[in-house]
Amino acid sequence: MKITNVRVRVIEKENSKMRGFASVTIDDEFVVHDIRILEGNDGLFLAMPSKQIAPGEYRDIAHPINQEARELFTEAILKEYDKEKNKPQTDEEE
Repeated sequence: MKITNVRVRVIEKENSKMRGFASVTIDDEFVVHDIRILEGNDGLFLAMPSKQIAPGEYRDIAHPINQEARELFTEAILKEYDKEKNKPQTDEEE
């Protein structure tokens, strides 16, 4: 498996743990949207796309099967997040 594209949308809201959303393309053939980037006690982490199956209960729709795949996603997404977060804003984005 090779991650061939990562897109990140940075979100900066006061009093929110949400830091952004990511979409990841795998092997130029499959994409996973709505991966959430969250701030936790130990730094940033990812929450995979999920759906509510009962009140207060959610199930991931797509997720890595093993630790190696999870680390691949995390590294690629957080690298792109850092680039987007540190990108200078243009007048159009303000």
